[in-house]
Amino acid sequence: MPPARTAGDDLAIEVRDLVKTFRRPRRKEGRLGALRTLMTREYETVRAVDGVSFDVRRGEVVGYIGSNGAGKSTTIKMLTGVLEPTAGTVRVNGAAPTADRKENARRIGVVFGQKSQLWWDLPLVDSFRLIASLYSIADDRYRRNLARLDEVLGFAEFLHTPVRQLSLGQRMRGDLAASMLHDPEVLYLDEPTIGLDVHSKERVVGFVEAISGPGRTTVVLTTHDLADIERTCERVVLIDRGTVAFDGRVGDLKAACTPERVLTVDYEPRDGGAPPAFSAGRAMGPAVVSAAAPGRVSLRMPSAHSVVPTVLEAVERECRIMDLSISETSLESVVRQLIPEGRRSS
Repeated sequence: MPPARTAGDDLAIEVRDLVKTFRRPRRKEGRLGALRTLMTREYETVRAVDGVSFDVRRGEVVGYIGSNGAGKSTTIKMLTGVLEPTAGTVRVNGAAPTADRKENARRIGVVFGQKSQLWWDLPLVDSFRLIASLYSIADDRYRRNLARLDEVLGFAEFLHTPVRQLSLGQRMRGDLAASMLHDPEVLYLDEPTIGLDVHSKERVVGFVEAISGPGRTTVVLTTHDLADIERTCERVVLIDRGTVAFDGRVGDLKAACTPERVLTVDYEPRDGGAPPAFSAGRAMGPAVVSAAAPGRVSLRMPSAHSVVPTVLEAVERECRIMDLSISETSLESVVRQLIPEGRRSS
């Protein structure tokens, strides 16, 4: 279930029954069909977003995820005011984004992973100065914000390097800084880690953690790297075929889809005695043995953390525990369960 809605003053984003449709040529199979498509101009209506509703509280970090073609980018474009909704309402910071695009642009920041807002042939610092001019940022505020962002993103060493000479990771750090120079109330990050190496991803994740929280910037993050969602977002909105399939905490989604975890224990017999009689299917408290081999046993158990001590006590009565690990279900595996492969790649 989605989080309970709060008072309007606490909401950065309000989306109600949002719909966006597009007209596209009706495609016909074969060469003759393609020719007929060009000649007859038959169209079909596609609902890219189909009745989406959700709220985002101020300072919240929300992961907005789904397969290719699910409607994520279309939703973001309506939230930023680039697209007009076909039906439904969108309110960002209390106003409709398309009603006053200039004012909305002053209060939001946007980073598209594959489209830079930096000037290609200019040094990075010149891009920052141009953005400061566009947003009428005072000199002292500009210097203060630039220093604060450099502490998080670390771009001082390439501040005077032309953007075209920057690595992908460096360019992304520059884009993130550019999006926050004017202190936006809401930041949209659309695939910010795509193509980045591990160290650059860490910078992006650290940036999100640094700017968000109560009384700080609201962040909506779309990405195919679900590990980023698990690290940065407590809440996730999963969209499938233009509709909301889940809205709630990441932990609740994982618990609902995969209610079990696996505990693996490395052990030794007690005092050199006979090895314990672990066998597949044996119940041990709230757990069941799923696999057993000399010196190691794996047990399926409920996902609730409270059961772990009980299971360990049951195992420890029969052997000495030398090491243990608990395999948590990843968000990626949950999404694979919810969205069939054919739809994930469509």
